[in-house]
Amino acid sequence: MKDRKAVMALRAVFSGLSLAVLLAVAAPGHGLAGELIMFETKSCVWCEAWDREVGGIYHKTPEAQAAPLRRVDLGARRPDDLGALRRIVYTPTFVLLEDGREIGRIQGYPGADHFWGLLGMLLEKRSAGSANHDDERTKCHDC
Repeated sequence: MKDRKAVMALRAVFSGLSLAVLLAVAAPGHGLAGELIMFETKSCVWCEAWDREVGGIYHKTPEAQAAPLRRVDLGARRPDDLGALRRIVYTPTFVLLEDGREIGRIQGYPGADHFWGLLGMLLEKRSAGSANHDDERTKCHDC
């Protein structure tokens, strides 16, 4: 039991350090203009679940500092600056952008724990890909 608690404590420390590094890289002046776009519809029960479980606190998190949230109604005309994104089918779909370029997406809402984990992976991909914007390995084609 002590070993498990120690492992969990170390994971928490390393997760915090990883997020701190991400935020340092994403800080103003580093050229990373990130944004998380949430495509939603009014009748989407999974969008409502996200709102209840995550939406009320997202703006207070370090992730929101690295990638502020913008909500887009899937049924409305798509904003011009998002015209190059490939088709959005499911709601909610979360698309992480950096300087207008898609880094990756989360299709659907898998629950709060999974959402935060998947978003963390996208943010890591963003910081890893910032050195070379044309590197195909940093693009998520099938998320």
